[in-house]
This record gives sequence, structure tokens and C-alpha cells, in this order.
Amino acid sequence: MSVNSTLEAVARGLVAEGVAPHAAVGCASWDAGAGQWRIGLGGASTMLFDLASLTKPMTAVALARSGVRRAATLAEYCPELADTASAAAPIELLLAHRAGLEAHLPLFAPLLEGHAVDPDAALRAASNARRDDARGPYPIEGFPPVYSDLGYALAGAALARAVSTRDAGGAIARLVVRPLGLETSLGTVRDLREAGALLGENVAPTEVVPFRGGEVRAAVHDENAWALTGDGGSGHAGMFGTVGAVTGFGVAVLDALGGRGPFADADLGWLVRERPGGSLRSGFDGKSVVGSSAGSRFGPSSFGHLGFTGTSLWIDPEAGVVAAILTNRVSPTRANDAIRGARPRAHDQLYALAESLRERDGADGAA
Repeated sequence: MSVNSTLEAVARGLVAEGVAPHAAVGCASWDAGAGQWRIGLGGASTMLFDLASLTKPMTAVALARSGVRRAATLAEYCPELADTASAAAPIELLLAHRAGLEAHLPLFAPLLEGHAVDPDAALRAASNARRDDARGPYPIEGFPPVYSDLGYALAGAALARAVSTRDAGGAIARLVVRPLGLETSLGTVRDLREAGALLGENVAPTEVVPFRGGEVRAAVHDENAWALTGDGGSGHAGMFGTVGAVTGFGVAVLDALGGRGPFADADLGWLVRERPGGSLRSGFDGKSVVGSSAGSRFGPSSFGHLGFTGTSLWIDPEAGVVAAILTNRVSPTRANDAIRGARPRAHDQLYALAESLRERDGADGAA
């Protein structure tokens, strides 16, 4: 079976296992001898998926390219938050989930009662959500890590203010999407629509949510992002993309770490360095020692991220391998967790296929 046929089989297998109604997979391998990437895609490769928290690495890369100092405080860019509990939080610690924030707040709650959400009030609530164990001055490496969307919502607001865009999605479009030439395959709903991308049936549906009128499609699944930025993008969610675009983003990150590609003008090393207290980095996560979603093939220096809707991106800098899985596992309900068992197996398969692409010198139509 050819590499591309096997990629198709991996994607079909995810659907057959009941992981999700739609799935797409991608892998890439750096061919040092040829000085180029070998890339393969399979499944619903032209479909746009809600990337959920895969937005976070894109926010982090945009911040790294924006000129914002990572030691700058939240209040430097959002002075209206100067009297909140997280005013002095360094941008780097917000990205590293070490700014002492609670894991989550239902910022969208007014929508449940038919009221509009005031984005400014919602961001104030997020900034005031400091944990009791994280009071006082910020340590250099921050407080014990707690994965928090709130930090990224705040970092995204600071990013948008720093580069004068409507929201974090607009900043990602300028600093990440356009340099990669992916305007019709990666972006917020608003930016994809403006770029002329096909939406509608070409967007994988997500959950059936009664208070939002039923099936969510071509609108961000994350309730807080929807409340804060609508069809734009928040720092923690809001991006949609094809598997080719997500794989291309991973390739560009790895290129930048090697001094190549469109992101080479920025220092991305601080985003992926290991940090004390856990596997969370700044914009990415590291590979857990036991039970990692990355599977068994990705090495210990690997980094990546997961998305609640059933998406993932993993990068092995030592091996020069990138793998992406996009699904809509929350359709029709988030109660489906079959992806937990399927992800590690699929990542192992994609890793092996990436190696095969390199060994076959890009055969079977890979580019």
C-alpha cells in the first residue's frame, strides 16, 4: 500500500472507530539530503475544521513575531486592566499557564439568559480570576502551572492591542497566516470569508448546542471565544483550518527553530523550552513521560498541542517530523471521548509514515 493510501486508511479508521464523523491527517518529514520537506495528507484534506486550542500555538508565534516583549505586563498593553489582579502578569507567564489564573470561567454565561456579553467586563473577570495559591509578586518562572484558557484570552487581547488589530485572530492573520500564504485554508471565520474561502458544507460541524440554535457550523465551538470575539478569534480559540495548513504551520515552526522559513526572523526557542513544574511550555505542551497523546514514537524533546474539538499537532525537532490530526469529535456531542484511545495509535502511524516519506524520497505523489 502506498504512503498516501495508508494516510487515507488512517483517516478512515478514525471515522470507523467512532472517533468523529470527519477526519483528516497529515505528516511531514525533513529530508536533509534534499534540503526539503516531504509532506503527505489523507482523509478530508480540503475540509476546514474548528482547531480549538490549536489556536494557542498560533497566538504564541504571533506574539513572538509581534515585537511584544515577553516580560511586558498585561497592563502595558491593556491599561484598562491596570487595577485587576493580573495587571502585572508577564506575557510569557500567561502563555506558559503560570500566571496563577483559574482554569476556566464561563464568561459566556449571560448568553444563557438571553443577554449580551460585555467583552471588556469579561476580560476584567478573567484578569481577576487569580487562584488563592497564586497571590503576591510573580516568581521568575511563575506559579505552579494550571492549564488556563483565561491566560490566552488575556494574552490575545494584549497582542491585538499591540499590533492594532480587531482581535487576536486578526493578529494571527497578519503575523502567521499571510507569511505562510494560507489565507483561504487557515483563519477565523471572518478572515476566511473575506479571503473567499468556501464555508458552509466545507466546514466540519461541531456540537449540537440548543442555546445556540442547534448544530454549530462555521462558527467557533468554544463558548467563551464566541462570546468574546464572535466570528473573529480570541487568543485561546477561534482558528479554523485544513490539515495541510496545520501541518504547514508545524513545518514553519520547526523551520524557524532551524533558522529557516518565514518565521526565522523571530526567536521561537523560548516558546518550546522546557519549564519547571510540568510539561506545559509557552504556546505548546511537551510530551508526557507516561500516557502521552503523542504516542510512543515521538521523542522526549517533542512538543505540540491538542484541541478540544478533536485536533492535534505534534512536532519532533530531533527527528524532523510533524504530524497533525483534525477531527470533529464533538459532533454531535462532546460526550464522545473515543479519541483518547485513538490519538496515540494514530500519531504512531503518522510518525512511521513521515519516516517512510523521507525514505522513499517523496514518492507516491507527496510534495
